[in-house]
Amino acid sequence: MKYPIGIQSFDRIIEDGFLYVDKTDLIYQLVTTGKIYFLSRPRRFGKSLLVSTLKCYFQGRKELFRGLAIDKLETEWAEYPVFHIDFSKISFLNPDVLEEKLEEQISAWEQVYGKGEFAFDFGSRFAYILKQAHKQFGKRCVVLIEAYDKPVLDTLGTGLKIKRDTNELLLETHHKQLLGSFYSILKSSDEDLHFVFITGMTKFTQATPFSGFNNFNDISMTEQYETLCGITQEELEHYFAEPIEALAKKYQTTFEGMKTMLKHCYDGYHFSDNLTDVYNPFSLLNAFSMKDLRDYWFASGTPTYLIRLLNHTQEDLNEMTGRYYSPEEFIDYKADVEKPLPMIYQSGYLTVKDYDPIYDRFLLDFPNNEVKSGFVTLVAADYLKTKGSMSSWIIDVVESLKKGNTEQLRTLFVSFLADIPYTMRSKRENERYFHYTFYLIFRLISVYTVYTEKEQSQGRSDCIVETDDYIYIFEFKRDGSADEALAQIEAKGYARPYEADKRKLYKIGVNFSSETGTIEEWKTVG
Repeated sequence: MKYPIGIQSFDRIIEDGFLYVDKTDLIYQLVTTGKIYFLSRPRRFGKSLLVSTLKCYFQGRKELFRGLAIDKLETEWAEYPVFHIDFSKISFLNPDVLEEKLEEQISAWEQVYGKGEFAFDFGSRFAYILKQAHKQFGKRCVVLIEAYDKPVLDTLGTGLKIKRDTNELLLETHHKQLLGSFYSILKSSDEDLHFVFITGMTKFTQATPFSGFNNFNDISMTEQYETLCGITQEELEHYFAEPIEALAKKYQTTFEGMKTMLKHCYDGYHFSDNLTDVYNPFSLLNAFSMKDLRDYWFASGTPTYLIRLLNHTQEDLNEMTGRYYSPEEFIDYKADVEKPLPMIYQSGYLTVKDYDPIYDRFLLDFPNNEVKSGFVTLVAADYLKTKGSMSSWIIDVVESLKKGNTEQLRTLFVSFLADIPYTMRSKRENERYFHYTFYLIFRLISVYTVYTEKEQSQGRSDCIVETDDYIYIFEFKRDGSADEALAQIEAKGYARPYEADKRKLYKIGVNFSSETGTIEEWKTVG
């Protein structure tokens, strides 16, 4: 079986015999029931392949679709003038790159369809091209815009500026304005358009095409197209039974056991209130090809703009994850550096986990273990800025928890905190810093069940860790005492739910010093 890893061209996948998960029934429904669409999906989720498939379809390349679902549905296979714009493969941190990209693209089209005498800016030139193509072809045009938001995402929150004439403005603002004038023609050129499909990771209400262009159909959260990208459970079992069996043998488990492991690693995305499970296709294909379960999706790219946003707003993952939100808080929004939640959601680092129809609210959390471990590791490394390797330290912590070695656990935490640079002093003087530090650390320990700020009948315990043989209840104080922390565990009854549990229970009171930035007292009862 040939896996199309890194191959985003539909024609190459078909012609070279790579595996293709057939989505053409949904594509036929898409192209025959609407005209202008927007789709938001995380990176490496199949958007480029979808656009390539649409391109081949509108070019009338019937031979490529032989044997697929659409082969029985389509009868005309008409050819249309297709205009494909792809921003996904370029960095837009250089002030002139966006203009160069648009100039290169439009000049190439003008070589074919001519240049308007009174068309000077990018928008009017593109409008003229569409009109001429409509006349020459005798058919309206198809416009496919891929990663429309990347020029803005690349520069969002960077503070980079650009000079134009005597004015200086933020590069992200410049990109929004430039793209705005370009995309605005999609409204004025309606008579020349047959089909428009726009993809991206985020939906910018002020970054266009959504300013002044409001007649599109946003299918990002519709039940009808929730599985247009990605792989469903049914598709997994239909197309990949053989590689699942091979992985099961390697990991010495059953076929059903391997399906469970794959689900924990790569499943968990939901794109409507129907909550149909969707797997990350990039990770699945890599796991089958490499015959190894690793964090492929997260390792394929670093979400630096998300880290910038989190640092700017000083929001933490503990406050964002595992909470219900109304749709306007993460779907319909103004994208800016003050609101990182929508960016995190639409970039794929959070997903819908539950829906409350009474209050029209969605529960957001990490989609799976791959994303959780990767994103938390990245955030922790940036927030704490430790000098040593976090991965080896985490393994030592896991082993200490496994063996019930609380003294070794204390030593590890003291050394870890002491390794954090002195430049973090301003954060250390904030009580939130200590709580967030331990939240990040314990979220990294995905081997065991970990609760942070777990709600109980008389309050919230700071942290509870459950292993096969031990239960650890932590309470943290800053510039107080370990005795005060232990007293709170007793007073609030945090251990009460575990009275009938046969596992050994440890109550651990920890006091931090804002002066030294590390643990001053650590007392264990158990």
